[in-house]
Amino acid sequence: MSRIKARFDQLREENRAAFIPFIMAGDPDSATSLELIKKLPSAGADLIELGVAFTDPMADGPAVSAAGLRALNSGQTLRKTMEMVRSFRKEDDHTPIILMGYYNPFYSYGPEKFVRDAKEAGVDGLIIVDLPPEEDTELCLPARAAGLDFIRLATPTTDAERLPSVVKNTSGFVYYVSVAGITGKAAGEKAIVENALNRIRAASGLPAAVGFGIKTAEKAREFATFADAVVVGSALVDEFANALEARPGEADNAINAVLRLAADISGAIHAARK
Repeated sequence: MSRIKARFDQLREENRAAFIPFIMAGDPDSATSLELIKKLPSAGADLIELGVAFTDPMADGPAVSAAGLRALNSGQTLRKTMEMVRSFRKEDDHTPIILMGYYNPFYSYGPEKFVRDAKEAGVDGLIIVDLPPEEDTELCLPARAAGLDFIRLATPTTDAERLPSVVKNTSGFVYYVSVAGITGKAAGEKAIVENALNRIRAASGLPAAVGFGIKTAEKAREFATFADAVVVGSALVDEFANALEARPGEADNAINAVLRLAADISGAIHAARK
């Protein structure tokens, strides 16, 4: 059983949604972001979404785009990101880690070599934003064959005709983008999101997560009453950047600032159904 399935099975028994924080690997450098990632489970992270920096992140808003640029400027690469996962696994063999990014770095690495190295490093799943179902032979099917979950995005424009194609080879869970647009925008309306997640579960038989635009513990709690997982990214990335800017060179202060916010959000998510 994969770590992702095991975690969602556990959460289902506990009747609570998962908290999935997003952190950009290598922001502002590999050592600092690795230290943060190692501490996220203690702040309530059930799964971790690790961003793979790319020069042209078409779906990312200002906060995540800036984090990716900082990571690239520090020399972060896909190979270094997998080394971070390998280091994480020395201390934590339970928390699922998902790499989220754009296809170009994975293509440049070599898809077959990547899935082999990623599995060995301890990666559990992939979200490739710009790789549609029509291109499943590129990375989705090789990843599934190697034992990696391939998590697809569904959006407000994914209609009943398109949805079966989106979920056909998806595994782990389906990630619903709550708004049409980039990361960091306001989240979608509760009733619309709840209806969309119900459709996704019915079509896929998988857990349904919601993300994009969820910035506060209150909004996370609202979605956690019906979602299987809530993804929070821009709010954490912004908190990290602001703390680093306020006190340059004090990485521990920035890490602690993110952990405090993560703990507030995870607490709201985990208590939503009580």
